[in-house]
Parts: sequence; structure tokens; C-alpha cells
Amino acid sequence: MSEVLTSTLQGAITIVLFLFILGVLVVVHELGHFVVARLAGVRVLEFGVGFPPRAKVLRSEGETLYTLNWLPLGGFVKLEGEDGDSDDPRAFSRAPLPTRLLILVAGVTMNLLLAFLIMFAIASLANPTRGVVVGGVEAGSPAARAGLRPGDLIVSVNGQYYDAYGDTSILEDIRAHAGMTVTLGIKHPDGTLEDRSVTLRPPDQIEHGALGICGSATCPSPPGTSGSPLTAATTDHYIQRDPVTALQVGAARTEEAFGLLLRGLGDLADSIVTHPTQPPPVQGPVGIAIGVGEVFWKSGPIDTLFVAGLLSANLALVNVLPLPPLDGGRMFVLLIKAVAGRRISMQAERLTYLVGFGFLMALLLWITYFDIARLGGQ
Repeated sequence: MSEVLTSTLQGAITIVLFLFILGVLVVVHELGHFVVARLAGVRVLEFGVGFPPRAKVLRSEGETLYTLNWLPLGGFVKLEGEDGDSDDPRAFSRAPLPTRLLILVAGVTMNLLLAFLIMFAIASLANPTRGVVVGGVEAGSPAARAGLRPGDLIVSVNGQYYDAYGDTSILEDIRAHAGMTVTLGIKHPDGTLEDRSVTLRPPDQIEHGALGICGSATCPSPPGTSGSPLTAATTDHYIQRDPVTALQVGAARTEEAFGLLLRGLGDLADSIVTHPTQPPPVQGPVGIAIGVGEVFWKSGPIDTLFVAGLLSANLALVNVLPLPPLDGGRMFVLLIKAVAGRRISMQAERLTYLVGFGFLMALLLWITYFDIARLGGQ
């Protein structure tokens, strides 16, 4: 019974955590629209946290209502004239085209900025490092001669720790030192730390593993054959960087995240066209929520914050797509209207948004179906 209660409690906390992260990301996005609209002189009718129905008016400042709403799924900004014509000279629909484009792109910009700030903060203050857990030790291997035992965590090689989000893993560096004598930093299951000197297998024997450890308690025979993969684990050592280096690392990681997500969208498009009946290479809200929970419970708050940064970059990328009613789609419609040089009827514009919304909802349901199917298969 206690396991059931624990699992239920963890599930509830995971849902709350996911909704909180999603809410923060969406509110930051909407804050971008809000700030630029105010600076541009466009009338802002309401800035809401959560989605209606309205729970409470937090305050009324001039022409703008600040509200708290019952559905904790983000937030919204309501601008005068954003859905059609308005006689108000400060309406969104009457603002110059560059102003409207800036207001629309401001949400994406804020999400990218938030992703960068998260990456910068982690890189600067508390960048986790990863080691590898010894599941089993091959008899007569370098690991056995060095006295490594199942449950030990290898945290460093020659005093070097390995960035959890970096390009080089501790196993890759051990392999690169094949044939050499190295000093391994070991954290034992009881928490004690110890340095062990070990001479690794020579390069012509590294197909058996330079160190001779495996992921399971009993290593496969013969050595080097496929077995359980080794498990990475966070160490107690955190990297701190000076501000300039942290800025560079934060910018690079934001760029890498954006590129990774862009490739993911390409894979999704290919999956829709070529394999619509197979699970897509991306996850929807259900899969993301489960993933956030797994990271939080297994790796802790810093890795969870890193995932929030990835999700912020993801929200920016998705919103810039030229699909109505996303921000990118709305900008695309504005540009088409400007290039056409003639007025597109409001009915046609609304139909465009309706069709785009229907496509996005169908796509979301398709992805969610496979999220739930994966969950049921576990």
C-alpha cells in the first residue's frame, strides 16, 4: 500500500511540476507580447495568468486588467483590435505593420532569452558533472585489479570531471587513455571517496572495454559481448565558470538546443508523410510531462531546470512556425496581406486560423495517442 501511495504522490507532484513549468514558460511568452505592445502604445485590455474562466481580478491599472484564471495552463494577453477591426486608434489592427510584427515576435524572443538565461545560470553557478556506475566487474580485468566493486561510482579521471551536458563522457575519455595508467576518482556506496590507480587495457584489446566493467552484476562472457548498458549518474562535483565563459557556454547550448529541436521537427514532418501509423519521433504533453517527472525524481532540480530551458527553446521554435494561429502564422498572414496590396476579408482570415487550429489539434491528438500507447506498453 505504501508503494501505491508513494507512486500516486510522485505522480501528483509530477503533474503539478509540469503545469508550473508550462505556466511559467507561457506567461514569459505572453509577457513579451505585453511589454512590446505597451511600449508601442497599443491598448492592452487584459493580462491573464491561466486561462478563463476568470477566478479573480488581481488589479486594474488604467486600461488594463490583471487577472488570475482557473485553468493553470499558461496565460494570455488581450489586445484591442487583435481579432478584427476597431475604431480605436490604439488598436492592434491599426498599428503599423512593423509594430504588429514586433509585438508578435516578442513572445518567441522572450522564450529564447529565458532558455539562454537558464543555460547561462547553470553553466555559471552549478553545472552538474556525470560519472558512471559500476554494475559488474570482469574477472581479471583492470577494474578488478584496481579493486573496483559493483555499486562504485567513477566520478573522475586524472582529477578531471565531466560536464553532464558536454560533448565528452567519462567512458569516452577512459577509452581514449587505453594502455595508459590513470587515476580514477571513486565514490563508494557508503559515500566515501577514494583515488585508485589503474592501468587500462591496450588499444588492441579495447573491444573488451578498456577498464572491464559492465552494466549488470554479472558481466557477459566472453568479455566485450553485448550486455546491459552502463548507467550514468550525477556526481557531487559541480562546475562553476566565470561570467564570460558562462555566457559563451549558455549561448552555445541554446543554439545547440534550437538546432536539435529543428531537426526533431524535420523528423516529425518526415514521420507524418512516410509513417503516419508508427510512433512519431517526438513527444506531446503527456510524454513531456512523464519525461519531466523522470528527470526530477532521478536527477534532481538542476537537470529539471535544464529541461525547462529546452522546453522554452522548444516553445519559441514551435510558435515561430508559419502555421495559423501560432505567432509565426499570424506574422505570415500579415505579410501576405501587405504583399497582396489589397484587403483580405475578415471571414477568409478567420477561416485560415480555423483550419490551422484544426490541423494543430489533429497533430497534437495524433502525438498524444502514441504517448499514451507508449505509457500503456511500459
